[in-house]
Formats: sequence, structure tokens, C-alpha cells
Amino acid sequence: MLAKAISFHDATVHFDEKFTLNKINWAITAGQHWVITGANGSGKSALAAVLASIGELSEGQVEHRPTKVELVSFEAQAQLIAAELKKDDADIMDVIAIGTPVSEMIFDYCCDKELAASLVEKFGLTALLDRAFRKLSTGETRKVMLIRALANQPDLLVLDEPFDGLDADTLAMLQEHLASIVDTTPMVLVLNRFDEMPSFISHVAFMNKLADDQAELAFTVDKQDEAAFNELYQLLHLKTTDLEVPPADVHAKLPALAPNQPLVKLTKATIKYGDTVIVDKLNWTIQPGQHWQLSGPNGSGKTGVLSLITGDHPQCYVNDIFVFGFQRGKGESIWQIKQFIGYVSTALQWEYRVSTSCKNVIISGFYDSIGMYSKSTDSQKKIADQWLTLLGMSDRADQPFNKLSYGDQRLLLIARAMVKHPSLLILDEPCLGLDDMNRQLVLALIEKICAASQTTVLYVNHHAEDKIQGIEHHLALEKPKT
Repeated sequence: MLAKAISFHDATVHFDEKFTLNKINWAITAGQHWVITGANGSGKSALAAVLASIGELSEGQVEHRPTKVELVSFEAQAQLIAAELKKDDADIMDVIAIGTPVSEMIFDYCCDKELAASLVEKFGLTALLDRAFRKLSTGETRKVMLIRALANQPDLLVLDEPFDGLDADTLAMLQEHLASIVDTTPMVLVLNRFDEMPSFISHVAFMNKLADDQAELAFTVDKQDEAAFNELYQLLHLKTTDLEVPPADVHAKLPALAPNQPLVKLTKATIKYGDTVIVDKLNWTIQPGQHWQLSGPNGSGKTGVLSLITGDHPQCYVNDIFVFGFQRGKGESIWQIKQFIGYVSTALQWEYRVSTSCKNVIISGFYDSIGMYSKSTDSQKKIADQWLTLLGMSDRADQPFNKLSYGDQRLLLIARAMVKHPSLLILDEPCLGLDDMNRQLVLALIEKICAASQTTVLYVNHHAEDKIQGIEHHLALEKPKT
């Protein structure tokens, strides 16, 4: 077991100037076995590699990394094969190289020869011991690396997607062997799929992609914390599932908008109270398919600008506002405007206090109501079920909305706003009041909506740097000068 905890303190690690892990804070103590998980490109393999002293530490500290770390990964596998191929340079050799045989790759490397021999038999490699390592298939090469790592008695065993490509019998055998060494060998596994997580895993580290070339360790979860672990499962489901945003109800489609017109156009929009000007001559055009982030400090007029768009601000009729094909003040009703809008805010969540089921909360979005006062159709029920599946909440369809966590309520209200596939989805501070885990859940859902629907998203928050993948346009309001 580990003599001292492996500790990361604000550690920033670079990998060939192509990828960076930012300010990692993490500790692995004796008796713990970890899984590193996250979406593709989130830095899972990079964090695992750091444990094996790969990467350049530019800031912070990594303390007490064991000297004998065995890393099995696709990158390490490729490097081992490349090293073998270099031995076959015909230009400098007078004989044809046959490459290093499997037996030498295993037994000349491992310190526990007896265990290595046992694993060779279990992995079904006995007949391949005389074959050149480079002649093996990808799966066979992987098995050789696993045997080398397991039979070398490491102080820390790091396995990056160890179960990929293994048949059912081999997978079961490997999991059984890993379970047998939990008392002597600390392990860190990189896994995409939670259903492959061994029962002995005690902690989970979730990685988050910051940009194409940067990632962070977002948070860690003790597996015994059932509520936190379930939230992480739900987050990973949203991040990695192939499920798409459910379709609109074909029986209740919104009227078609003119394809060549903007959704919203504000021309010199001004909001003022007495002599105090909050928003001064704002020009802003939102085209269909453009996802926008609206940011600014308190008092900068974010809510007021939203109210101009939705028709809820008393000054919308004294401004030049064009929305969804209507010039405001030309006789249109507010409901003609609101039918094209889905809206989520903290205030809405406070108002949604009725005791109704999770499924009915989503269905209520078809009627823009708080609670259900109409009989839903079979089509609407089916679409609501699809949303619950996407959110990883199918088992909670009949649970009362007001008994859910604050974060799960927010997810359902976003689904409620999206269920009719509005032309514009306004998310007003959707992460306000959420802890980091639930914030990640909400952001993951917004990313999926941006990537997989025709709805234009308007995401409102305080921080311009808190960007969501898929939102490429930004309007920053400034607090008026006094």
C-alpha cells in the first residue's frame, strides 16, 4: 500500500505544448482505489499519465509519487510497438529482424515470474510466447502489457481503459484478479463506462474539458456518498450518451417563421427610470441558429433586456423591437410572442411549487402552465418519457417535483422549456444557486441542446469567461456610470 498520500497541489502539467492540465488538486491515500472519468477530450488519460511522471510540471507540486508505477494505456501500447519497429531497420542490419518474442517481453520484465506464468495461461497467450511481439494483434498486445504490469508488483497500478477489447471471459478474469490484489496494490482506473466500474472502487475523479487543449479535475466523489455518486452518474450520462434531444410534438408545431428574418432585432433600445439610464441605445440582432451568451454585472440591465424581448417590460412599446416577425406595438398580442419562447429562471423555479410529478412538469411546457390543468396526449407523454431518459431520470417519472433536489428541479424546468422546441430558449442565470456538481449537469444539458436542436439558445450569466461549448456569440453589458 502507499506509504504516503500522493498529493497534487495546484499542479499545472503540460504535454508537448499540445495539452494542459490546469491547477490539479487531488490526493490518493492508502486504502483508496480510484476511477478517473469524464467526457472524451476531458483529460482523463493525461491525469493518469501524470501519476507515471509523464508530462512537464510547470506550476504547483506533485508529492510522493511512487517510484514503481505501472501504466497500461493505448499511448504506452503504441510507444512499445513503435520501439519494436525501430529494431527492424533494414538499412543498418544485415539480417532480417524477427523482433522481440513475447516470452522475453514478459519474463525479462516482470519480477514475479510465477505470477507472470499464471497470467499467461489465464490470458490464453501460452501458444504465442515464441511469436514476435510486433506480430501480435492489438488485443493480444494489450494482454501482454496487462501481464507485465500485474506481475511486476507495482507500488501503484494505473490502467487506462483496461477492459476495452477484452472478450467476456477475459474481462471477468481480469476483474477477479484486480479484486484479489486490492489489499496490496493501490489502483487508478480510467473508465468511460460506469457499468464497468469494479465494486472495490472507493472514489471517483471527474475531469472537465475547458478548451480543446485544456482540462481540469472538476471534482472528486466518495463512492459511499450515495447522493453525490448518483449525481455524478447522471452527469456522465448527459456528457457521453448518444441520446439526442427529443423531437417536438408533430401535432402541435409552432407557426413557421420567415427564414430570412432575424429572431430578435433591437435598434437603439433604451431602458431608463427617471433620469437614470440602465441600457443606452443597444443594437442587437439574434439570427436563427446563433447561440448567445449575455453577461454583465448586477444592475447592467440583463433582466431588463430580456423583458424587452419577452414583452414583459413596460418600455418595450417605446423602443424599436422586432421579434419573431412582429414589430412591437403593431397590434400583436403578448401570447403571439411568448409562444416562440422557452424561459427558465430562478424566479420561475420559486414559483413552480405545485405538487405534480416530474413527468407532468415536462408536459406542462406544452401549455406554458405551472402545473397540469389539461389532459395530456399520448404523443406528449411519449416525448416527456424521452426527456426523462435523456436526463437519466426515467426511474423518477412519478416522483413529486417538489421532493427533488434543487439541481434536478432545474434540469426538469429546462426540459419543460424545451419540450415545445421554441424558436428561442432563454436561460436566465440557470446555474444560480447550484453547487458545482449540479452546475455541471445543467451546463451539460445546455451543450446538448445547442448541439442537437434547431432552438436558438440565449444563456444569461454574470461571467463572460464561463462559456459553454456551442455558444459562440457574446454580448457583455456594462453597469451604467453614475
